[in-house]
Amino acid sequence: MSAMELSSVILTTGSSVVFFRLVNTGFRKLPMPESACRNAWKWRNISTSIVHSFITAIWAVACFFLHPQMAEDLMETHSVFSHALVSFSIGYFIYDFLDMLENQKLTQAWELLFHHIVVIACFGFSVMSSRYIGFAVVALLVEINSVFLHLRQMLRMANNAAGTLYRVNSIINLGTYVVFRINTLAWMTRWLVLNRDNVPLLAYTLGSVGMAIMTCMNIVLFCRLLRSDFLKSSARETKKEKEM
Repeated sequence: MSAMELSSVILTTGSSVVFFRLVNTGFRKLPMPESACRNAWKWRNISTSIVHSFITAIWAVACFFLHPQMAEDLMETHSVFSHALVSFSIGYFIYDFLDMLENQKLTQAWELLFHHIVVIACFGFSVMSSRYIGFAVVALLVEINSVFLHLRQMLRMANNAAGTLYRVNSIINLGTYVVFRINTLAWMTRWLVLNRDNVPLLAYTLGSVGMAIMTCMNIVLFCRLLRSDFLKSSARETKKEKEM
């Protein structure tokens, strides 16, 4: 096991906050679709989020590719590379939490703010204790789906929700959602239950509560996606066929 020093964890997390703040500022300089201008903050926020998802998705896969032994022991075995990934992601979630707090009403953003608090608490416990890093990296595999989830939001904001690109992205989004969100969460929950005797009470409680919250939020979001991108479009196509 290779662990980062506390000072390195703080430096990586702090640098990540600054990095994503700069990325967001950089998107101010870039052109955006006219239809997105009425909510420029949201466009920049999603654009920054897709950068995090892209980096993290590749990084998380690389962690298991470069250190396959981590998959056999999610509690103790990890590398500095994977420890840095979790610290980097904490920085993003802190940045995004502050960005939403600054630019959105609490009533609009409370679900995501709550989600970020849970993630920061769970990941924070992992990097500070230098344990369960592998478990946290498994959780970050959901960012593979987040790439397509954020792209979907950007296409809708650009008024491109009827094109071929949107339809293809919707199919990939739903497929990766099932594989990398629902299946990953189910596997993580199963792992936690099977290893409950080896996990301290505090870590087990934090993990169980976090997984329960994430599972509920992901099921709700999955239903929204299914209804919005597939059930409604199917209903519209049926209506058109009847009119013909």
